[in-house]
Amino acid sequence: MAEQTKAILFDDGKGILSPLNDLRPTYAIRNGAMTISERLTQAFDLVPIGVVVPRAMIELTGELTSLPVNQPPEGGDDEVLLINARCPLPVRAIGEIKVGQVLIEEETQDMIAVRLTESGVRDLLSGNQPEMTPIAVEGKHLMRRPWDWRYFRDASLEFDLQVIAQSMAKVEEAPLGVTIIGTEGIAISREAQVMPGVILNATAGPIVIEENATIRPGAIITGPAYIGPGSTVLEQANIKPNTAIGPVCKVAGEVGGSVFQGYANKAHAGHLGDSWIGEWANLGADTTNSNLLNTYGEVTARPAPGASMEKTGETFLGVTMGDHTKTAIGTRIMTGAIVGTGTMFAASSAMSGTTEPFSWHTDAGVKHYRLGKFVDVSMTAMGRRGIKQSQAYSRRLTILHETVTGQESFSWPGKDVSHLAGKAE
Repeated sequence: MAEQTKAILFDDGKGILSPLNDLRPTYAIRNGAMTISERLTQAFDLVPIGVVVPRAMIELTGELTSLPVNQPPEGGDDEVLLINARCPLPVRAIGEIKVGQVLIEEETQDMIAVRLTESGVRDLLSGNQPEMTPIAVEGKHLMRRPWDWRYFRDASLEFDLQVIAQSMAKVEEAPLGVTIIGTEGIAISREAQVMPGVILNATAGPIVIEENATIRPGAIITGPAYIGPGSTVLEQANIKPNTAIGPVCKVAGEVGGSVFQGYANKAHAGHLGDSWIGEWANLGADTTNSNLLNTYGEVTARPAPGASMEKTGETFLGVTMGDHTKTAIGTRIMTGAIVGTGTMFAASSAMSGTTEPFSWHTDAGVKHYRLGKFVDVSMTAMGRRGIKQSQAYSRRLTILHETVTGQESFSWPGKDVSHLAGKAE
């Protein structure tokens, strides 16, 4: 049996990925059935020994993982593979590099991965440059913009479904009252509930339904598709190909080519296409988005409020929606929209462009979502799923809010981060 590889996932802080990584380290972004770290660990049989994140994410990351955060290894001769957290797909060359070799994305000159000894890793993370031999790799391998989840979606989901299905029993006989079309590639957890009247169509790709998921009567799921643990697909829902629904979501209506990070609700009618939905988002009834321009041309978008428009390289691109976003009933979302974390949209006009985080949109105009009210609502939403908002999470929300709005929240206890002053970068 081959020896497992020690690894550290590092976030170089480059690119513009907000809102995908506002409230999670970059390696925890879900762009298929798995997160980036889960996929890389599976692909290269890694033994993670630590993670490196930007300073602003140290405390929250430390709460999300038991691994050392921003702590170099003690130093030694053991080999360690460092992989950029912005690398969603396993690049074959990562597994082939030798000690002292570093893979570079040719177009950006950004590091994809490097293999060093523990001593070399310590030098690198401490600001000393160990001797490294660069190897340029053609093509796009690193996420650079918030819409890049779409670029890596299909290949990521294909890899994920194959890996996850291997650990689950294949369906040999359809559950009572369930219609199966193309049995190859359908895997259903024994703890999942697939009710009579459901149609599972695997002719174009596999379908995986995880434990404690519920598929209600009349729902249609067409593969490739993934339904995560504890999620519910409601009556008459039409789940179309290349969709990955993370844990503990409720989904209804027409959903295609979309990724739900987890803990989000789209529990009513309405179309959602080629979109990424963050945690704790709630789409009001009949919220509908466009994922294709009338001209059938390439979608352009702003990676951040106030930034210049950029070509996305995508023809089909819906909304990229940050965590804790809410839309009112009947909301229309235009092609390529980027919705900032904590946005509340209740205007009769269509949502378009790139919205600023913590913005409150009504027909009276746009204003900032008051922090106290926002935190109260976010705590309520999380509490409904049995999750208590931690101080680290509240503090991160507070810092984000103050950064965006320029409003200092002296009365909010999450503001004090002085205890982090001595932490390593």
